[in-house]
Amino acid sequence: MNIVAISWKNLKLKPLNTALNILLVAFGTGILVLLLLASSQIGEKMEHNSKDIDLVVGAKGSPLQLVLSSIYYIDFPTGNILLKDAQRVMRDPAVKKAVPLALGDNYNGIRIVGTDSNFIDLYDLKLQSGRFWHSDFEATIGAAVALDQNLKIGDNFFGAHGLTGSADVHKSHAYKVTGILEAQGSVADDLILTSVRSVWKMHDHVGHDHDHHDHEQTDNGEKELTSLLIRYRSPLSAALFPRMINETTNMQAASPAQESTRLFSLIGIGIDTLQWFALMIMVIAGISVFVSLYNALKERAYDLAIMRSIGASRPVIFAIVISEGLAMTFIGSVLGIFLAHLSLQLISCYQEGSQTRFNGLIFINSELLVLAAGLLTGMVSSVIPALRAYQADISRILAGK
Repeated sequence: MNIVAISWKNLKLKPLNTALNILLVAFGTGILVLLLLASSQIGEKMEHNSKDIDLVVGAKGSPLQLVLSSIYYIDFPTGNILLKDAQRVMRDPAVKKAVPLALGDNYNGIRIVGTDSNFIDLYDLKLQSGRFWHSDFEATIGAAVALDQNLKIGDNFFGAHGLTGSADVHKSHAYKVTGILEAQGSVADDLILTSVRSVWKMHDHVGHDHDHHDHEQTDNGEKELTSLLIRYRSPLSAALFPRMINETTNMQAASPAQESTRLFSLIGIGIDTLQWFALMIMVIAGISVFVSLYNALKERAYDLAIMRSIGASRPVIFAIVISEGLAMTFIGSVLGIFLAHLSLQLISCYQEGSQTRFNGLIFINSELLVLAAGLLTGMVSSVIPALRAYQADISRILAGK
């Protein structure tokens, strides 16, 4: 006796009820998996981009804003710091490596970052073609930039003032692409890298092509940077160095690890709420499966009694009912996982930067736990109807009592 075939035929007798139960399970499973995938990918990208950065030093303001703008390039900087102040920090014995950043321009929404060769070492950048920037107004672009903007070695482009928009273009100087980076899976994929001096020259008052206040130089001509990415010489520096920066200078020091944790705690409130919502849907789905099987059992009591009379054992009848519950939740769970991945892939089509872009083709181990939870829901929902079928008195049913 084929238990699976019989269970499937029983489910097809009431296609609307079966479809409703499957959709409820799929909806709850899909939300859970979507949240798990999104939070997992965000966490991995944030950790990957900040793993070798111990501290960010910049203008006073929001430490979270400083970290977001200087490591993830998804917010506006808190301001600028004087070059002479930055150099004192870079020469401190506690600092093993300091990477200067000069921000303020973009190309079609892609940030142009003035920096030096320490940035290459920090992110372990490798070239796909060409060479790294060297002279003024040379640029090395990320793999995603080359692909999205259709740029190649030798091409020229003009940067625009500000971190977004291209209304105020610097037409006095063009950048020349000298190199394209290999895809790193890091924030460098979405950046245009050039020298700090190129950014300063772009904003020189002489020949400057707009009337905005020059944000890379003060009024008396002192050079400025946006921020510094710091790597400590020793873990002991973490205890004293940030405090020294915050209390004795006009700059601030922000820990990427602390600020990322704080950001996740803020995001986590919304994620937890949605997860509870998804779990509630799963509970409702389980109740729906239970009611469906319980009512179907009443209607099929005579058929089950006939099966018993022609040789089907109690365990076989029990297994048939259990199989029906498992079949609905298994199909619903698999459908929910598929829809979660499909939704994430569709969402990624409308995201601009590769660092904020989700990947619906990545699978994580937690999905197996969600699938197991779906099957457990089907098992629990089927137990009571299956026990009633197991304990049914076939002589009374066949006698019509």
